[in-house]
Amino acid sequence: MASEVILETKNLTKGFKGFIAVNDVSLKVRRGSIHALIGPNGAGKTTFFNLLTKFLTPTAGSILYNGDDITALKPEQIAHRGVIRSFQISAVFPHLSVLENVRIGLQRALGTSYHFWKSERTLDQLNGRAMQLLAEVDLESFADTLTVDLPYGRKRALEIATTLAMEPELMLLDEPTQGMGHEDVHRVTELIRKVSAGRTILMVEHNMSVVSGICDRISVLQRGALLAEGNYEEVSNNPQVMEAYMGTTSGALEGAHG
Repeated sequence: MASEVILETKNLTKGFKGFIAVNDVSLKVRRGSIHALIGPNGAGKTTFFNLLTKFLTPTAGSILYNGDDITALKPEQIAHRGVIRSFQISAVFPHLSVLENVRIGLQRALGTSYHFWKSERTLDQLNGRAMQLLAEVDLESFADTLTVDLPYGRKRALEIATTLAMEPELMLLDEPTQGMGHEDVHRVTELIRKVSAGRTILMVEHNMSVVSGICDRISVLQRGALLAEGNYEEVSNNPQVMEAYMGTTSGALEGAHG
């Protein structure tokens, strides 16, 4: 029987020449949840993500995924186990169509990424699944559009579709609404809620309205250490969290972008 916890870190630590970027973080992510990692700038959120995906090696501590210790695995081994970081595996081919970008994601999942010399007709078998993924992120009508011509918010949707092509069990979303206007924020927030069905999502996000709207649990980092955890109401009313974000215990977390 699958454990309730899909991802766990135990005393995870990363130091850079005397500077501790992630400091003894023990965190559990429940299977099927949307879990947010928040904190002021410089809190260690991106470093923590880089440790999870093994683009950085921990100084100390361990990472467990589905109960297995994955601390020593390589980035590609982590991805093969179903831990996929969105916007790292992104739509990196601006002059290919939206459909072609998703199809490349599917090729990666099939292990045929380097078969570019094959006839394009051999890739047509992937079109059906690619269109299903585009439908999942509301991009069917943009299938033949060059990626470079997509509006910014739609590019983020495409990046999510490309990530979904890798069949993630755990999606790591790194500031999915950064730099967006209100309309795009709302669209991508609803998209995250939609694609979370049957998956687990761990996301770094600055926009508190997004976090309050869709996240089941929130972990707050400050100076690399875990400051607080809980649901949005618990975290937003925590005096230590308000102090970290606002510099005062009298302000509210709502609207803080840190």
